[in-house]
Amino acid sequence: MKNNLVFEGVRDGFPIGLGYFTVAFSLGIIAKNAGLTPLQGFVASILNKASAGEFALYNAIQAQVSYLEVAVISLVVNARYLLMSCALSQRFNPKTAFVHRLGVAFGLTDEIFGIMIARKGDIEPLYNYAAVFVAALLWSSGTACGIIAGTFLPANIVSALSVALYGMFLAIIIPPAKKNRTIMICVIASFASSYLFKILPLVSNLSSGNKTIILTIVISSLAAIFKPIETNRESNSSDSSEKCEISANSSTNGEKNA
Repeated sequence: MKNNLVFEGVRDGFPIGLGYFTVAFSLGIIAKNAGLTPLQGFVASILNKASAGEFALYNAIQAQVSYLEVAVISLVVNARYLLMSCALSQRFNPKTAFVHRLGVAFGLTDEIFGIMIARKGDIEPLYNYAAVFVAALLWSSGTACGIIAGTFLPANIVSALSVALYGMFLAIIIPPAKKNRTIMICVIASFASSYLFKILPLVSNLSSGNKTIILTIVISSLAAIFKPIETNRESNSSDSSEKCEISANSSTNGEKNA
């Protein structure tokens, strides 16, 4: 039984990890520009397994913001995992030890959440650990390889590779924005607000970290107040997670472009 769970976890986690590697490679270029070594990038990716979170983190490091700002940015940008964790908490066997619940929460990502919620029955921590181990290893390796590549590749190639991450953000933002007018308004508001925060006297002197925090909280809150999602509980968790991620991605991406 245990061997089957490990095999299934590795089987399901490997294709996720392959996708992670390519995205993390682009993040590695950003991390290199922020001054991280391959080892530091590897550890950072192990501890923060979220593309939007890491993107905001490396930009914050490059801008030399305070530790408190880095912590708040990571909390706000990754807030969608609160919703995912609440959804998963209903699927645990009541006898599951608290340490296993923490372990599953630590490895939670959008894709890992997807494969876990799709499985029937109670959540099996061993399956989760196997899937996360493979996916996280490839994710962190991709970041380290990106940093190494950024060290040796010519500057024009590094600059071109840096654009790949923006392509990933566009791939996240555009499809749901086409289907949902509220999301489209949030995306447009995020880009426009980021630009205004760059030029307006009262807020232009704020650090990029504080701008990201303010815009993410304000835009997400306004969307939740004026356009709440009226579906069943499961759809609420999924759609709210998507809105939170898109708003965070748009704010950080818009601030960087500005």
